[in-house]
Amino acid sequence: MNVAEVIRLIREQQIEMVDFHIVDLPGVWQHLTIPAAEVDEELLQRGIPFDGSSIRGFRGIEESDMVMVPDPSTAVIDPFGSVPTLSIMCDVTDPAGNPYGRDPRTIARRAEAYLKESGIADVSYWGPELEFFIFDTVRYFNQGHQSGYAVDSEEGHWNSGKEGGLGHTIRPKEGYFPVPPLDATNALRTAMVQALRRAGVRVEMHHHEVATAGQAEIDLRFNTLTAMADTVLLYKYILKNVAHQHGKTVTFMPKPLFGDNGSGMHVHSSLWKGGNPLFFQAGAYGNLSEIGLFYIGGILSHAPALLALTNPSTNSYRRLVPGYEAPVNLVFSRGNRSAAVRIPVTDRPQASRIEFRTPDSTSNPYLAFAAILLAGLDGIRRRLDPRQLGFGPIDKNLYTLSAEEKASIQSVPGSLEEALRALEQDHEFLLAGGVFSEDLLQTWIDYKRTQEVAQVNLRPHPMEFELYYNI
Repeated sequence: MNVAEVIRLIREQQIEMVDFHIVDLPGVWQHLTIPAAEVDEELLQRGIPFDGSSIRGFRGIEESDMVMVPDPSTAVIDPFGSVPTLSIMCDVTDPAGNPYGRDPRTIARRAEAYLKESGIADVSYWGPELEFFIFDTVRYFNQGHQSGYAVDSEEGHWNSGKEGGLGHTIRPKEGYFPVPPLDATNALRTAMVQALRRAGVRVEMHHHEVATAGQAEIDLRFNTLTAMADTVLLYKYILKNVAHQHGKTVTFMPKPLFGDNGSGMHVHSSLWKGGNPLFFQAGAYGNLSEIGLFYIGGILSHAPALLALTNPSTNSYRRLVPGYEAPVNLVFSRGNRSAAVRIPVTDRPQASRIEFRTPDSTSNPYLAFAAILLAGLDGIRRRLDPRQLGFGPIDKNLYTLSAEEKASIQSVPGSLEEALRALEQDHEFLLAGGVFSEDLLQTWIDYKRTQEVAQVNLRPHPMEFELYYNI
């Protein structure tokens, strides 16, 4: 849609409110709402002023004037408006109209522009697989003298001995594909898919995931980088609201349960030029072309730094541990889900792609996709062959390797702080084409250290009482 078409849609659908969205640096939607009667072509073109100092990761109060400029192509009717409401994504500029360097959407756009300028390809396609949990209840509290959390789900295996229970609980690690009544969230996932489709989001399938207690996945149709990042935020918004309407709650935390699988965001990506896929070569290992191989080499070479953007929460590293199907090994393989990078097996050129299995949904998708793309392009430009760099391929179950075999395999960082240090030391590849800036990366590192890492490190953990109280 263009501006004129948005105005016509408002009139034809009798829209009463227009919601304008931006995304903050951590990757959460923010919005303001304007009565539709006040929305005209001039407003849609010039944008809406707002206070940037109140948005996480944006400007200080001394330079807080900013503008959100609507992107009419993102207009969609909000399925949860109390009155007919139109939702529109916005880019962020300064008052003079210059794109703002810390706006995640601006960074995604720059990454797509840089891809074209590189001459390597003219478009990239992205297909993230977001896993999540659907809980019946959640409680958490953190105070100076007490802290704790509790989640519950009717299908959680801990409820197998509950008085009045019907016995339909899922054992840990046995949640993949059971039918109802074991799969207690099937109908709710269907309602989520219906809401996504009404909002124009293409959905390929939905299913229960491996963990107990309502772990699930709803798969999206691939799209270009910025458009897919927009879709990820819309997806989260819709899933959380549909769950809320049904008295449930959705979380994208990577590891809300101890002793069972966590939730990742496996990211499929591919490069195309002139309408032709660049990652396919029949007869090669995994039918993967040399360009695709170098793309993998870039991702795995920069993986420790990359994880500061693709796995940017302290909770991310509770998931990235051996034993729970988490991709902790920095190797690539054909059709092997225990590797950090998988080459999906296909003989169709248009389906050729690589899957980076390490990321999770605490990432800001605009930053995560842009960073993965830049790492891959750096690999192509520098001809980083993952075979020569010791990243495989390894076509074995990596979770069952001997200690001697494991000794030669690099692992992901063990904590967010470790990943942030890697990003400090290795970020030149992100500065290519002016996509990321030193200012944004330092702001990201400082925010994560002070607002997340330090906040977790400073507080006693309940497990510490069990370990140390009686020493």
